[in-house]
Amino acid sequence: MSRPTKANIVIDMEDVDKDDEMDEMGIDATEAKTSRKKRSVVWKEFEIITNSGDMKARCHHCKHNLAYKKGGATTHLKRHLKLCTPRKATLVGKDKGPKQSLLSFDVTEGDEMLSIFKYDKGKVREELVKMFVVHEYPFRMVEHEFFTKFCRSLNPKYEPIKRQTLKLDCIKMYISEKESLKLALAGINKISLTFDLWTSNQSIGYMCLTGHFMDSEWKLQKRMLNFCPLEPPHTGLAIADSISECLIDWGIEDKISTITLDNASSNDLAVRVLKENFEAKEKLHFGGKIFHVQCCAHILNLMVQDGLTEIRDVIENIRESVKYLKLSPSRLYKFNEIVKSLKLSTSKRLIPTYAMLECALENKSVFSRYKERDYNYKWLPSDEDWKRAAEVSKFLEVINDVTKVC
Repeated sequence: MSRPTKANIVIDMEDVDKDDEMDEMGIDATEAKTSRKKRSVVWKEFEIITNSGDMKARCHHCKHNLAYKKGGATTHLKRHLKLCTPRKATLVGKDKGPKQSLLSFDVTEGDEMLSIFKYDKGKVREELVKMFVVHEYPFRMVEHEFFTKFCRSLNPKYEPIKRQTLKLDCIKMYISEKESLKLALAGINKISLTFDLWTSNQSIGYMCLTGHFMDSEWKLQKRMLNFCPLEPPHTGLAIADSISECLIDWGIEDKISTITLDNASSNDLAVRVLKENFEAKEKLHFGGKIFHVQCCAHILNLMVQDGLTEIRDVIENIRESVKYLKLSPSRLYKFNEIVKSLKLSTSKRLIPTYAMLECALENKSVFSRYKERDYNYKWLPSDEDWKRAAEVSKFLEVINDVTKVC
């Protein structure tokens, strides 16, 4: 065993002195020595951070955090750098030297303007939320493999998100839009309401409250204020309480000028309760003379239903004929073949009464020919039935045009 030389002793004493200095400064000598060993090239593009007590390696390009343990391997960091899309874009730019900015066309008030394109991650997320809300896509679609591939084919910088993130983005947009609408409603004096209540095929009652008002530029605006389930029983008091809660939430409980509802007894009671509440606070506009507006479309619907009872047998024959044809592909094919031979137009509007009568009248000659080919068909209208249906169809055409205005 070799004896320590004087030079070795001096060097060791220097190291001890340095360790003592680090101790006085509160620095762990072991940590300092460990930090000096980071010679991998990946540390030029990564930095060490602490996230919730865990040590992470953050990429300078995409800001993605990767797992890292002190003194651990850096192979996964190198692998990340090879796949990092922002890094690739940076390297391409360096290889080719200065590059031109991308140009895009922005449409502002109908005019196209040339501008420099800049990828905006926040804008992409916002448009993604709008797409899913408007088209009612399932949230899980955002995680589909080919949806991600499609978005990256449009722009390689697209960063995939999870369905939970999309859900939170939708809630954030809802809150933001609600606050914007609250500010708009705070600047108006009067607002009219329309209310509707119905039961879904799952036997769940829903209410919808819509506000109509004139903005600062005297343009008529319509906004849905509430769409929510309504617990049974759907009494007039329950409806009035739900409407009042919604108005207070929007801060417009003192600005209601009129309210339009269907002609149901529970709705009449709800309007009477609301009217009394506004009158007690001296916030009933126009003396309450036009506070309750009857629903014109509902009145017209009642008129039509009452009038159609006069030709109920004719309508039933035509409706049963349509059902009979639609239940069998072979029957429908045979019927369409007759239509083509007579060079008539086919229509798929078979559900509403007016549309059903209109379509049947256009193809009335086909029904008699079809009867000759199908002896099981028993609902052929008579000539008198066709005449009555034609007269009623003219009346329904007028009503149909009026409902579009309403």
